[in-house]
Amino acid sequence: MVQVNLPNRQATIELGQKLAPFLQAGDVLVLNGDLGAGKTTFTKGLATGLGINQMIKSPTFTIIREYQSGRLPLYHMDIYRLEAGGAEDLGLEEYFDGDGVSVVEWAQFIEDELPTDYLSLSFTRTDQENERQLKIIPHGEHFEKVVEKWLHDDK
Repeated sequence: MVQVNLPNRQATIELGQKLAPFLQAGDVLVLNGDLGAGKTTFTKGLATGLGINQMIKSPTFTIIREYQSGRLPLYHMDIYRLEAGGAEDLGLEEYFDGDGVSVVEWAQFIEDELPTDYLSLSFTRTDQENERQLKIIPHGEHFEKVVEKWLHDDK
């Protein structure tokens, strides 16, 4: 586990941008945190880093938003509305095993559907208005390598 301090919204966006080059088709990122904690802000940076120029919006009411215009497709999922079930009908494994990067918010509601290897990112607010604390937990050897390159690459 690694902890990163994000002093403002721009730092959150930049960290997402910096992760994008290290991702590959089939990668799954799990974003945790309360409403307004920075999950969608991070995803906006990730999308920019993938070369996606569309506006990134929270998929709260659509459950899954697909963005196809970048180096890799981005599948942004908000599973919050599936708290009572129904995830098995979405075909999530097709996204997880597919040609893009899946970003899953509120993944605790579909834990049984998640692949073995994924990157867990947990956002927490601090006492400072725009500051966030990010806890990064890689699951699997691939994501251990990704995190090492991501956080220690000085590009």
